[in-house]
Amino acid sequence: MNFGSIIKLSLVGLKANKTRSVLTMLGIIIGISAVIIIMSVGAGAQSLILSQVEKVGSNLIGILPGASAEDGPPAAAFGITVTTLRYEDAVALARQVPEVAAAAAFVRGIETVSWQNQQLDTTFVGTMASYLDVEDTEVAMGHFFSESDEKGIARVAVLGSALALDLFGGQDPLGQKIKIRRESFEVIGVMKARGTVAFENVDDQMFIPLFSAQKLLLGINHVNFIRTKIGSQADMDLAILEVTELLRQRHNISNPVEDDFSVRNQAEALDMLTTITNALKFFLAAIAAISLLVGGIGIMNIMYIAVSERTREIGLRKAVGANRSYLLKQFLTEAIIITMTGGVIGIIFGALISLAVALGANYLGYNWELIITLPSVLVGFILSTAIGLIFGYFPAQKAAALDPIIALRYE
Repeated sequence: MNFGSIIKLSLVGLKANKTRSVLTMLGIIIGISAVIIIMSVGAGAQSLILSQVEKVGSNLIGILPGASAEDGPPAAAFGITVTTLRYEDAVALARQVPEVAAAAAFVRGIETVSWQNQQLDTTFVGTMASYLDVEDTEVAMGHFFSESDEKGIARVAVLGSALALDLFGGQDPLGQKIKIRRESFEVIGVMKARGTVAFENVDDQMFIPLFSAQKLLLGINHVNFIRTKIGSQADMDLAILEVTELLRQRHNISNPVEDDFSVRNQAEALDMLTTITNALKFFLAAIAAISLLVGGIGIMNIMYIAVSERTREIGLRKAVGANRSYLLKQFLTEAIIITMTGGVIGIIFGALISLAVALGANYLGYNWELIITLPSVLVGFILSTAIGLIFGYFPAQKAAALDPIIALRYE
């Protein structure tokens, strides 16, 4: 009997027990769809994370207070307050490192800003007049504060576009007085809309001079971090060395082990994030693949039950001439058809859920790519076929090995 007739006979056997066949497929459908979803969602999340970091710019060097290992984050990244960086460090970097095109120091806080009867909780960013140069952004209305405002503890503020809209509605915000705590600030500008950058909606923030934030709102002398813009990407390595050396001189550090700051460039951050997200993505996919093992065991159990239920049928076929090889192929084909069908359904189901996740994320304003790669689809299809072969073999072997006389007597 040829292979086509074996497939036809296998389909007849599966149709005779539709409910059992569907339940057998269910484990494979869930396992394959889980692998597809995790691979797709993992790739989409990775693209989101990397795009958010890239928005900051790849030609930037970030300086955080506190030392760190070369392959690990500094203490400040864990929310630990370290007070080793100063405004003067940022000024020195901009003036004394030739590769640095601009530098800005930053402090941050969360406060309630009020205007007339309106009150909103927002993040305020104390920074320098050089912020526009470092971040490659611009003001849409009015102007940014100047270096004299920065040094003179001026009570002026530049609002993010969304904050200005929420606070003032359709009214012109320029020249209006807003209050933070007991301090009154004049609105002198509104930033151009930028959206979410590094997972922060910068349009909901307000920007005030660094010294004003330090003295009037925070009561501190240190800065949270410094960001420098490098004129050419080719000068990045040299700039990192010179920035590090200058800060050591300023902080009277002779032994690198005693560094009280950490220097990182955005390219390194992208590489680190790519490595971490790749490892996480494949780790989660491996966990999802465990459900395929469970599905395979389920197939083997169901097929054993099917062999037991069809013992008389097997005996009859052997009695009329069906040999061991034929029966082995028949039951093995049934297992492969179940797993391949479940694999195809799982791939489709997983792709649809991945599409729904991507559409939902983009609807919420995130740059989420729908990534369903051909390798992940092929892996899903090959895995389902392999599971059918591996877990279907033993029940098929049992069916092929049945003694026809004993099988015909089976009740």
